[in-house]
Amino acid sequence: MIKSLPIRIRLSLWYFAMFATAACLLSAASWWMLQRSVDETEYHDLQERVEDVQLLLAHRDRNQSIENLQAEFDSIYSIKDDGKWLQVKDQDGNWIYRSKRIIAENPELPPPERIPAQGLITEFHQGSRYVRTLAYPIKTAGRLYSVQTGLALNKPMALLSKFRTSLLLLTPVMIVLAALGGHWMSRKALRPVALLAAEARKITDRNLDTRLPVLTARDEVSHLSETLNQMLGRIDKAFASVRAFTGNASHELRTPIALLRTEIEVALIRPRTPGEYRDTLLRLHDETVRMTSLVENLLSIARADAGAETHSRVPIDSRTLLEQARDTWQVPMERALIEFRTEIAAGDLTLLGDPAGVSRLLSILLENAIKYTPPGGSVILSASQSATEVCLSVRDTGIGISVEDLPRIFDRFYRGAKPDTTVTRGSGLGLALGKWIAQRHGTQLTVQSEAGRGSCFSFSLLRAAAASEVGVLSGSEM
Repeated sequence: MIKSLPIRIRLSLWYFAMFATAACLLSAASWWMLQRSVDETEYHDLQERVEDVQLLLAHRDRNQSIENLQAEFDSIYSIKDDGKWLQVKDQDGNWIYRSKRIIAENPELPPPERIPAQGLITEFHQGSRYVRTLAYPIKTAGRLYSVQTGLALNKPMALLSKFRTSLLLLTPVMIVLAALGGHWMSRKALRPVALLAAEARKITDRNLDTRLPVLTARDEVSHLSETLNQMLGRIDKAFASVRAFTGNASHELRTPIALLRTEIEVALIRPRTPGEYRDTLLRLHDETVRMTSLVENLLSIARADAGAETHSRVPIDSRTLLEQARDTWQVPMERALIEFRTEIAAGDLTLLGDPAGVSRLLSILLENAIKYTPPGGSVILSASQSATEVCLSVRDTGIGISVEDLPRIFDRFYRGAKPDTTVTRGSGLGLALGKWIAQRHGTQLTVQSEAGRGSCFSFSLLRAAAASEVGVLSGSEM
């Protein structure tokens, strides 16, 4: 039930319970301490009366008779302790003295040998008085005596009653103050959280660069602010990436669509010969091929960001993989007047990876190579091995990459400035997608390039034999 209540109410209840319990415990402890103090004071007063009797008996004459001793006590205590409670009896059972009030009550006084060393306390009512007595054994002048003296507890009891009444009146007030204090402390404790919530409500998708205030105190609230600010930073970065992706994708799609529309409109202006229509259709076909490649890359990037791309790791024969790539790209290379060959090292070149992903990565690298290698150049697709890995690389003699562009070539939609404007430029998504494919395989896509001297892209994958030795199992991953 309590768990369903708001945090502020729960904190108020906890503070109230804590303060109210402390108030009740303090009241009970105060009452107990006062009562104990009164009891100790009464006990010491009774002990002092017993000591007075003992002092008097210590100064008696050993040869004094019982009658003379009784007369002496009577002469002293009949005036001094009139109205008090006192009786004294020796070890032989002879009464030395008994006050009038003690005779009226006639309490039993045991012989000295039957009274505990710390004394025996009894209580009784006599009229309107509440009396406490102390029976105490004493030894003086070689004889034992039983002494019983008493005090009225009316004044201490009145003091305790008044104190108890004050506590009963004060405790509810303290409980009310505990409730108010608990509510105030819960509001004060949650005020920084309320301020953070108010600031967080002001943040929308238009001002994601806004950050929550961080308190100077290094407490849980400041850690919460820092965590939320870090989350806002990630969200801001993600939103910026989505906006940039959407804007760049729209720009990339707008250009080929505009070209398609222009070609179609020009072809419809007037009748044309079959040859002219054929040329127009060829241009439209080339542009749709480019659009298809762009859309496929966009979909692959989107699926990669959403984590929807499946990824299987199975043994792949590198020779078969390179031969398939050679068969696919041989004709386009010849059309571009580029020498294309494969170099495959001897030995076991079976690697562990996703066949579709590795093939797609090689196609991206070969597409870039044919795009940025001028006629007369060469492209080499090679495979080599080490003790645990198989390295696949694509080397070309193209225009290369400048030092300024090299750090950003894997950014989405990035296309550096090319000195040769006749080179067909792509969408800037291929290498970004290739980098992601390499990372999904647990490797890195590396590049070595120099402007005017070509480029070499390479990546290494674990050999299937080495994977079986270390216990890496093939399977599908998401």
